[in-house]
Amino acid sequence: MASHLLSVADLGADGLHELLDLTDSMIEVAERRIPKVPVLRGKTVVSLFYEDSTRTRLSFETAAKRLSADTMNFSVSTSSVKKGESLRDTVITIEAMGVDAIVVRHGSAGVPWQIADWVDASVINAGDGWHEHPTQALLDCYTIREKLGSLQDRHIAIVGDIKHSRVARSDVLAFTLLGAHVTLVAPPTLLPPSLEGWPVAVSHDLDSVLKTVDVVYLLRMQKERQTEALLPSLREYTALYGLTRERARLLGDDTLVMHPGPMNRGVEIAAEVADLPRSVITRQVANGVAVRSAVLFKLLGSEPTS
Repeated sequence: MASHLLSVADLGADGLHELLDLTDSMIEVAERRIPKVPVLRGKTVVSLFYEDSTRTRLSFETAAKRLSADTMNFSVSTSSVKKGESLRDTVITIEAMGVDAIVVRHGSAGVPWQIADWVDASVINAGDGWHEHPTQALLDCYTIREKLGSLQDRHIAIVGDIKHSRVARSDVLAFTLLGAHVTLVAPPTLLPPSLEGWPVAVSHDLDSVLKTVDVVYLLRMQKERQTEALLPSLREYTALYGLTRERARLLGDDTLVMHPGPMNRGVEIAAEVADLPRSVITRQVANGVAVRSAVLFKLLGSEPTS
């Protein structure tokens, strides 16, 4: 029976700590003169992306190659999907080629779970609709731990389009499992219809929250997922919820600024704020490769990294 990574909830606090500790080893590999180990030689990892991606797709591919796995990339635009082939037939065809892991991103929630029922390969959720993005949460936790030592009792504000954000959902699960306190900051129209069961506080006043946080995590406006007008204008959103240069002055000296990318500079974050030393946005990207290496090794590996 294959093992999968479909949700942060599947890991629990112990599983999160285990993967973060394993990421330390993968960071060490990345810092070698030749950043490559043979632990997944003979394994094949396929990227099955039904939505556009830069960071996630490339970091999984880089991670697989660093572990000496073979990689395949599936492009919807040049595939038989354009001829009407179903998701199930596509997945079964790919598995028949002898793959060991399928990294899947899809615009509909729940698709990775469905694929896991159809195949014997390991399935990794690289983002499903508005639902979850577990490896993004892992790299975010790792970056915070790297910079602040621990998430325990840290105050993290997640700001922006939470309603449409799979990153927010996975981050809330992961951050709170590791002992952090999370405040969601957004206008009511950009919050989920119900927050029942979410272990979070909610605020509509960004200025007051910024004075108390250890991490401010900004989300972009996901206009591609919005089906109605939720704001009067982007300018008004920036005025109330953007991390402007003036607002950045409210942050403590050690407060981290984070963003999952891609950024809309000048909307949720001022261009100059994104480039401040307190910003760890590019470090998140670098850590993404190590975290995804850890995930692939955990699911497919059986030898130590040496």
